[in-house]
Amino acid sequence: MGSIKEKNFISAVIYVHNAENRIESFLRTIISVMEENFEHSEIICVNDYSDDRSIPVIKTVSKTAKKTSVSVLNMSYFHGLEAAMNAGVDLAIGDFIFEFDHTVLDFDKNTIMEIYRRALSGYDIVSASPDKPEKFTSKLFYHIFDRFSDLTYNMNTESFRVLSRRVINRISSMTKTVPYRKAIYANSGLKTDCIKYQAVKEKKTETDQKEKKYRVGLAVNSMILFTELGYRFSVGMTAFMMLMSIFMIVYSIVIYATSHPVAGWTTTILFLSVAFFGLFAVLTLIIKYLQLLVDLVFKRKHYSFENIEKLTK
Repeated sequence: MGSIKEKNFISAVIYVHNAENRIESFLRTIISVMEENFEHSEIICVNDYSDDRSIPVIKTVSKTAKKTSVSVLNMSYFHGLEAAMNAGVDLAIGDFIFEFDHTVLDFDKNTIMEIYRRALSGYDIVSASPDKPEKFTSKLFYHIFDRFSDLTYNMNTESFRVLSRRVINRISSMTKTVPYRKAIYANSGLKTDCIKYQAVKEKKTETDQKEKKYRVGLAVNSMILFTELGYRFSVGMTAFMMLMSIFMIVYSIVIYATSHPVAGWTTTILFLSVAFFGLFAVLTLIIKYLQLLVDLVFKRKHYSFENIEKLTK
């Protein structure tokens, strides 16, 4: 007799962009885990406009799957990780959905089931994070993000995660326009957890230049949308320029009273100082209004809650 398999329908969404050198071993591992542990499963490979042999490799490996359904979702042009993964998740029908943000196999396949079982213990979002040191740029980004956002969930580098169907339903009712899924998940109000795994050595692979450019833009957009960094910087600059304007007003009055400035100099300086003072005050209000619009349009939600406990029948 074989081992008892899980009854939940499981979807695995894999992001693929020019991954011909690593997609074969990665996909074989995912197929193996799905077929060994679950009665019903599907794998959706989101092809984000790859121009290498990724798709022929996927088609070859998919023939080894006996019960697991393997599909390829071909994006019509390069969308980037966030939009491409959203497309894959929208297509997925599982009770639980695994999101694999890349095809670097630096974890043992048992880690996948460890993450899943953790989700069954009462967590709607469980992520897997390597225990190796983060890149300096990633560490700096997450530090600034945590410092200037109001999210209680501490961001870090994640390789993959599992989501319950409840997560998908809730974020669909919130918004699907925000270009950073991790922030949306952290802002969903549902119970989350992160498990560290011992990273195994993997072949060093170069990140596609298109992906690098996309990730830089994503980091900037996320800082603007989900943190108060821009607002606080603008308020600080406004306060500084207002102080400078006040200083110039006082300075021009002192010069006028104690010296003999060129005709019209005092009036010009006073006008410019007051004008700059008013300009930066108005800019601060505009930035505040823009921040409110971002909150209403991109982060709109009426409320969030973790769960409901029925205490009486």
